[in-house]
Amino acid sequence: MRWHCVRGCGAGGSKRYPTAEDADRYARALDREDREDLGRRAPLVGLFPLRLMRALRMRRERKREQKSEAGAGAERRSH
Repeated sequence: MRWHCVRGCGAGGSKRYPTAEDADRYARALDREDREDLGRRAPLVGLFPLRLMRALRMRRERKREQKSEAGAGAERRSH
């Protein structure tokens, strides 16, 4: 299998696999982008700060939603 960086940075290389099926399996596994899952599937120790920040952001958003719902209910009762 031969590979090169699609962003044009010049990185590339090659590796031999026992069969063409093995090379194809590795190529498919490595040829994907994980940006959407970043923070949800992050390694436990290495990206712990990212997990923590994401959890805090989600918690803050839930609190804002609860406050806005409670404020709307109190406003309706006062009229």
